[in-house]
Amino acid sequence: QVQLVESGGGLVQPGGSLRLSCAASGNIFSFNAMTWYRQAPGKQRELVARISSDGTTSYAESVKGRFTISRDNTKNTVYLQMNSLKPEDTATYSCNAWRPPDGYWGQGTQVTVST
Repeated sequence: QVQLVESGGGLVQPGGSLRLSCAASGNIFSFNAMTWYRQAPGKQRELVARISSDGTTSYAESVKGRFTISRDNTKNTVYLQMNSLKPEDTATYSCNAWRPPDGYWGQGTQVTVST
């Protein structure tokens, strides 16, 4: 059973930065992709950033140039560096690991961008 544990969320002022971590119980290199999603109250969950096993990354248009996804295979951890945060980035951020046909989820970490 794969376990994912997110951390690093919190309250930050607009323009600030946070780094989220997603620690996996297994070898993340074995997953086809690791993805950060977010969901704000009353809104659908949306893909934020993805990193494939070959290192290819992709981002939602709303976060391009501000967020960076990366991974450390030695620590089985995926990161989401979030800069220039905006109030509209407020959401619960969750990590997903995909190894067909299965997908695994963490419990999520809350990010609140507010004065």
